Parts: sequence; C-alpha cells; structure tokens
Amino acid sequence: MGNALTFLYGKCCKPTTTDDSLGPHGISAATVGVSALAHDLFNFEITSQVPEGLGRYVQSSRKAQANWYRKIHEAWKQAKPPPQTAEEASRLVIEILKRNQKADVEGLLSFYGLPWSHTLVEVYVEAPVSSLPEGVRFEFQTLPVDPKAVADGDTITVYVRASEPVVSSYVPREVNLAAVQRAKAREKRNYPKADELHQKIIDSGYRVLNIDNEEVLARKFRIRLRGIDAPESQMPFGKEAQQGLLKIVGRKSLKVLVYGEDQYGRCVADLYCNGIFVQEAMLKKGLAWHYVAYDKRPVLAKARLWEKEARQKRIGLWASSNPEKPWDWRKNNRRE
Repeated sequence: MGNALTFLYGKCCKPTTTDDSLGPHGISAATVGVSALAHDLFNFEITSQVPEGLGRYVQSSRKAQANWYRKIHEAWKQAKPPPQTAEEASRLVIEILKRNQKADVEGLLSFYGLPWSHTLVEVYVEAPVSSLPEGVRFEFQTLPVDPKAVADGDTITVYVRASEPVVSSYVPREVNLAAVQRAKAREKRNYPKADELHQKIIDSGYRVLNIDNEEVLARKFRIRLRGIDAPESQMPFGKEAQQGLLKIVGRKSLKVLVYGEDQYGRCVADLYCNGIFVQEAMLKKGLAWHYVAYDKRPVLAKARLWEKEARQKRIGLWASSNPEKPWDWRKNNRRE
C-alpha cells in the first residue's frame, strides 16, 4: 500500500489502553482500532487475503470480503490525509460499503472494534441483497469475442478484463507480477523472455490481449449457453450452428449472467449481445433445441414458441423432417 498506511500501522500498532471494548485484535475501539484495519489493508495488498477470523463477524462469502478490502484499500490510499481516528475509519468504511448489507458493514466494524453509531450511519443506505435475476450468481462484461473461440453452437470461450470487479479480487499475485515483468521485457525487446512470461500467464487461465492498442490482462471463462442444445460439431448441421452463433457474437462484447458451473468446469450462463438474448436468437434461427431437461425456468416458457416458429418455417436444422437430437447422439456415441 502507500507510505501512509505503513506509517499509521507503525505508529499505532501498540494499544495505549486496556478496557472492556477490545476487539479481536486486542485494541481499544476508542484509540487505535484503526491501526488493525490499516495493517490488514497493507497485508491485503501483498497477499490478496482477508483476515481469517472475519467470517465469524459477517455473512457474505470470502469472495465478497475480498472485494470490500479492495475498495477500502483504494479509498484509503486516496484519502488526504488517511483516517487516523476510529470515527474517521468508520466513516470511510460505511461510505465505501454503503450499498452492501447492513449486517456485513456492522460486522466488519465490530471485527476491528470500530464504532457504529447513529451519527455515522447518515451516509448509509441499505441496498437490496441482489439486483440480479433469480438464480444468477454473478454478472460480467466480456472483451470482444475472438471468432476462433466459438467452439460450436452452444459453447464459447470469452475473456474478461482483470480489472472487472468479479475478477479483480482473485487475480493471483504471480499473474500480476508476470504481466508487469512481461511489459518490461517487451520494452527491452527481450521477446523470448516476454513470450515465456506470457505462457506462464496463459497456464494460469489468463492472457494479455491487445485491445485498441492497449495491453489488457484478462481472465479466461468457458461458457455453456444455458437452456439450449445445439448440434455437436460432428453432427449434421453442427457447422451451421457454430457459424450461426459466431455471426451473432463474433468480435462483440457480451453481457454474461452466470447461474453456475457444469461438470466440465464451464460457466452455465445467459448471453446478451447488443441487447439481443443470444439463446432466443439461436432458437428462432433454428440453430438449437430448447434444452427442457436442464432448463425449466418460467421465463423461458417462450422458448417452446421460438422453437415451434422455426419448425413451422422449416429453417435451420428443421429443414430436416426428423433431425437427430444432440443428447441422443452423445448417448449413442458414448456406447460406441
């Protein structure tokens, strides 16, 4: 972190009083509770790890906790001067986390023995637990889709900027370090070293991409489109389905709503491209089946109508009177 945090931690790390208001760090809320937070923020910058005991005080996941520390860390560095009293630290935490659950903010402050009072909560506005559709775990925006990354009619690989909130808290320190070292190697025209470092980044599930003449560190996600099943690439009309999906998403940024992960480690997700619901477009073009066995959401009740419309028009795979279903094809090929 900056010198301010280092200085503050060194100055305040020893408690000056011993009363009954001690927090888990063994410090007085009235005096130096702020130093424990400064210490943990300093440690978070180095390790990307939140304190082990915090989970006993808050309800949210460690992933969410890491996102809090990232935001507080940035705000603390920008504060001129940084918080030096317990009340100042509390105000900063409450302001930064005001859109999170109130119980989590109170728990975080309690963990450090920092005050929570009516005079401090004026800035706090409790937000809904989630504004995402039911069942969605998280959302992100992708970088433009590489045409080579569209594997078939229902599977693609995408990249997301490492600075995106859903990714930033979890980028391994060695990946960030390799990205910095790679940039320096390229400046010195040491391209073999730069390529070696980039391979290390790739092996970790990331990649440095050139976007509008800017080097961007990004994380890879494999996506399985939820609710549809397209012909496999080896099946009749498999190539057409792959090309149809490519035409919709190729070289475009996508909004991805992730519901979970399948047995192959792919994110099961809904995709939106320039306002178009990608699964809807695939069904209406006759490029896929509605995968009823794995998607019974009321919101996709219309999917049967989209599929029926394509059948009636005899477009796409419905040009055949009885196209083989991909789940039957997979079952038959596994037996062989």
